[in-house]
Amino acid sequence: MGPTSPVFTDADGLIDHLEVLGRLASADSPALTELDHALQCAARLRRDRPDDVELQIAGLVHDLAHPWDGAGQTDHARLGAAAVRGILGERVAELIAGHVDAKRYLVAVAPAYRARLSADSVATLEAQGGPLPPEEAALFASRPERRGLISLRLADDDAKDPGAVVPGLAEWRTALGRLCDRRAAGRG
Repeated sequence: MGPTSPVFTDADGLIDHLEVLGRLASADSPALTELDHALQCAARLRRDRPDDVELQIAGLVHDLAHPWDGAGQTDHARLGAAAVRGILGERVAELIAGHVDAKRYLVAVAPAYRARLSADSVATLEAQGGPLPPEEAALFASRPERRGLISLRLADDDAKDPGAVVPGLAEWRTALGRLCDRRAAGRG
């Protein structure tokens, strides 16, 4: 099944991990940290889908498992989903788990999409299985969460601007805490 990762049990532990990502260079640009990328992704989703806090949080944490994965980043989506499922819920975990398949889907059904990928995303695409085969693309297209997965993927692709000014992690503490509290109370 591949490597395992820590499982977060509360918002504070998750925030501590995100702060660590603020000290790790992004694979896409040495001018960005992993946290810079996450914050840009979440901010883009807040702009594009302002009423979907779960999607925004998924954008914030979608790559949290990069440090736990190896070359090609073949398992970070699964590792990240497993790490937050218990505190952020099934939908957020599904969005995280599916963001790589969304890239593979978009390359399969819209070949021009590949041109918008960063060099790192193109390199990892091949390690992650390349474009989805037609039967897998059809299954992806039928997923109820397809729209959210594609929104997350497109925000992920665009969240690589070293000059972007977006709210910092403090801006997301309340939303993360509320989502974790909702899950703990059994309402999510």
